[in-house]
Amino acid sequence: MAVVAVISSGDNYNGKVTWFVIMSCMMAAMGGVLFGFDVGVSGGITSMEPFLRKFFPRVYVKMKEDQNISNYCKYDNQLLTLFTSSLYFAGLVASFFASPITKVYGRKTSILIGGLAFLAGSVLGGAALNIYMLILGRLLLGVGVGFSNQSVPLYLSEMAPPKYRGAFNNSFQLSVGIGFLAATLINFTTEKIKGGWGWRVSLASAAIPALILTVGALALPETPNSLIQRSSNNNTTNNNSITPKNDHLLHTAKLTLQRIRGTTDVDAELNDMLQASINTTNTVVISPKTYAKIMQRKRRPQLIMSIAMPFFQQVTGINVISFYAPILFRTLGLGESASLLSAVITGVVGICSTFLSMLIVDKCGRRALLIFGGALMFICQLAIGVILARQLGDHGGISKEYAYLVLVLICIYVAGFGVSWGPLGWLVPSEIFQLEIRSIGQSITVAVNFVFTFIVAQTFLAMLCSFKAGLFFFFGGWVFVMTGFVYLLLPETKGIPLEKIDQIWRDHWFWHRFVC
Repeated sequence: MAVVAVISSGDNYNGKVTWFVIMSCMMAAMGGVLFGFDVGVSGGITSMEPFLRKFFPRVYVKMKEDQNISNYCKYDNQLLTLFTSSLYFAGLVASFFASPITKVYGRKTSILIGGLAFLAGSVLGGAALNIYMLILGRLLLGVGVGFSNQSVPLYLSEMAPPKYRGAFNNSFQLSVGIGFLAATLINFTTEKIKGGWGWRVSLASAAIPALILTVGALALPETPNSLIQRSSNNNTTNNNSITPKNDHLLHTAKLTLQRIRGTTDVDAELNDMLQASINTTNTVVISPKTYAKIMQRKRRPQLIMSIAMPFFQQVTGINVISFYAPILFRTLGLGESASLLSAVITGVVGICSTFLSMLIVDKCGRRALLIFGGALMFICQLAIGVILARQLGDHGGISKEYAYLVLVLICIYVAGFGVSWGPLGWLVPSEIFQLEIRSIGQSITVAVNFVFTFIVAQTFLAMLCSFKAGLFFFFGGWVFVMTGFVYLLLPETKGIPLEKIDQIWRDHWFWHRFVC
């Protein structure tokens, strides 16, 4: 079957937002729930005294008995931070295995593997009898998060109609927020269980979203882009036409596209997908040569963005809040229950702001939201740093009025992140790559994200002990830098079909010199 592929304008794509594509993307976005759930659970149980007493007795003794230690240093323990950060090291390694699997076997397969690994890790964590079982469970969770974070944003971007790609992709971060909130609510409840075993319920409860994702992944359709990419392996091209050897995959791609767009008239969009496939080398097996493609000068903008966006997302300091919110609030003098409840409040704010981002991202654009969110986060971090520097010394606490003011400022900061760098840090990298390097580019994004998530998670408590209130100025400085980076170097991607995304670099005042 020969199909002539003539590039068309994205404005003439037919179709509508169907319930089929909504339900498919909602199920795939459960991968984000896994990520957020783990962040919320680990942040909560590390402030629970029975958990610390069993696995980290030195931290417990230091917290309860050592009256001479600084407020900022009570939880500084490398083994405790290793419990949190080990997941992200495993996710980093898993993301490189996820990239070829995502390309060769499709996005759906990677999502399924992520669900299975997370399910196994949650069971092992809930049954942990010693620190080794606990860390092994974390490593399995990391494998699950690595596969999910690599494949889910791609899946959402490729399934979504171009005009609404931002909203659909932002559902990943919304799911992260939902998972985080669910975990903090569970922590708040299980902390009250008598007998000191509530932390087991918190860890084991991660099996629920993992099971939903695993079962749901079996029913997910593969994306048309992935099917075309796989059908085009070793195709021959002639006079701008494509003759796939695997007609079945191409036929399935067309049927899937018709179903998710709610119309049989999908030729314009299908032709653009085919043309994008023709413009690649159509090599499905990822090799060092394939990785070298993203290193070419003409792809320098995509490579830099695949590194810069996840790096900046982590140095906003959000994981200081996500991982250690209960510990941070306990440092301010709040009790165990109050600190967990405060984490619940920040979780609600995060979900609401991310939902707002879903509603406006395709109207306001990516750049405007990133700049606005950056300015809001910068102001809040400076204010928090000033309050802590003046009110919280090495010993004692601060007044409840100032503690709640800090909580309010943290909520505003979380809102700024939720409307900007939270969802858009995943959205922008998922939509800037050509089909040929899309899986590789996403794996770099996920790997960089995990590298700096691991670094922040592993060093935060030590940095808090050393920098004290200055830690917020440290992260605030990075927010200032990354806001300037967006203003100068990030082109707008709003409403541009994935198959035409290369044009943004040719029209940019700086990047055109690399791609032209």
